Amino acid sequence: MKLLDEHICSLFKRHWRQTLTYWSVFFSFGLCIAFLGPTILDLRCQTQSTLQQITWVFFSQQLFLLVGSSVGGLFKKTLLSSLAALLSSTLIISLVFAIIPLCHHVVLLAITMALAGKAMGVIDTIANRQLVKLYQKDSAVFLQALHFFIGLGALVSPLVADPFLADDSCVLAANWTANSSSSSDLQHLRSSLSGHVTTLHNISQYPLYTEGVVVTRVSYAFWIMALINLPVPAVVLALMYHERLLPCFNNSPRLLDKDSLSDTSPTQDSGQGDVSWFGCCNPAKLRGRPATFFILHALGGAILFITDGIIGSYAGFIYTYAISPPLLMGHKTAGYLNSVFWASITAGRLAFIYLSYKYTAPKLLTFSLVGVILVQCLLMIFYTSCVFLFIGTCVLGLCISSVFPSMLAFIEDIMDYKGCVTTVLVTSASTGEMMLQLIVGSMIQSHGSYAFLLCGTISSFIGFCLFMLLIYVQSIYRNCSAESSANMNMKEKPQTEGS
Repeated sequence: MKLLDEHICSLFKRHWRQTLTYWSVFFSFGLCIAFLGPTILDLRCQTQSTLQQITWVFFSQQLFLLVGSSVGGLFKKTLLSSLAALLSSTLIISLVFAIIPLCHHVVLLAITMALAGKAMGVIDTIANRQLVKLYQKDSAVFLQALHFFIGLGALVSPLVADPFLADDSCVLAANWTANSSSSSDLQHLRSSLSGHVTTLHNISQYPLYTEGVVVTRVSYAFWIMALINLPVPAVVLALMYHERLLPCFNNSPRLLDKDSLSDTSPTQDSGQGDVSWFGCCNPAKLRGRPATFFILHALGGAILFITDGIIGSYAGFIYTYAISPPLLMGHKTAGYLNSVFWASITAGRLAFIYLSYKYTAPKLLTFSLVGVILVQCLLMIFYTSCVFLFIGTCVLGLCISSVFPSMLAFIEDIMDYKGCVTTVLVTSASTGEMMLQLIVGSMIQSHGSYAFLLCGTISSFIGFCLFMLLIYVQSIYRNCSAESSANMNMKEKPQTEGS
């Protein structure tokens, strides 16, 4: 264990600038992804729109996050293009925070959030891929830390926004009466809108004016977050300066050409080229691949589709479930569940930084997926217990927190760090987070709140079965790869002897 610690420390010392840069951009990612839920009602007041209109902002952000994840591979050919994309994306996020207070129409706000979503998607793909390139077989530890910074940013963002949120109605109509929404009603609405997708059938009863005097201080929260995020592009710029990738400072090149990603092994980029979805679907690259190659990509993507979907749907609807029969939990108490869930995910990723270099990725994935199934089953059994709902929420966050980084490290290792693994997995996870929320939301609306637990449990079982199939397929793929390498060596040996 001591030797492994020294090995990890030596790797970090060698690549600490790049590593801290990728960690910091993921903090920016988390900062941007978590602010919309708490501030959505104040933004509704600012744009003087209805609840139905303002929820399109969620969809806009999620859709373009998916687009950004898909095209992010276009910027991964060289270190220069990768860092330039990260620099522009983090600057865009700061710019978005700064201009959101100036968006007084819901369409402008949706366009602004689409721009932020695109930047977040690019960050998600590039940072994951570049960290895997740097550390390869040792990347699991650093990927866990990378995803910890998403949680850290997601915790900071609501804390910054909270002091500036309106306690009462922030649009005062000319005929304002006592029937206007109270502070407890607004707290209920904020918690109901905490997810990226929400059902509006049970919250439309509250009167929310769209015409009148707008009274909100949420602009200060966004400007503070813009300032908090500004050091992130500065860190990226500092790395570009250190690597001598800036046009003004590239007169004395380093010993190795950084555009060939010299920080990684000299053979790791061979045959990769464009690893966006456009490049991944190139028939010339796919020709001659065994069937197990495609099945591994599909299974890894499907597992993350499900697990990230569980995270998104649980965060989006746990409040709705808690205040519905049979629990009928108080609005204020139920509002803490979402915070407990995200805090446990953040704590879990911090703990898995240590566990990821003590145990292999398959063992961690088995532990995590079995834990998710057990928690979901226990939540269904003790569905009338408010106390166990808090306990189960905490344990679920701890178990599911490490699935994405562990799966990414595992599949990349199987594929020998070549191909389109990161693009496929990141895009699949983003798609699952968006689609499963829509499915769970429609199920709750048509079959009641218990469908929330049922959907989560069924999804967990499907995810674990897919993982067992993944383990089986990867053994076949590795055997085929070993046989192929042996055959190539046999063919090369006679040629060498003949010469």
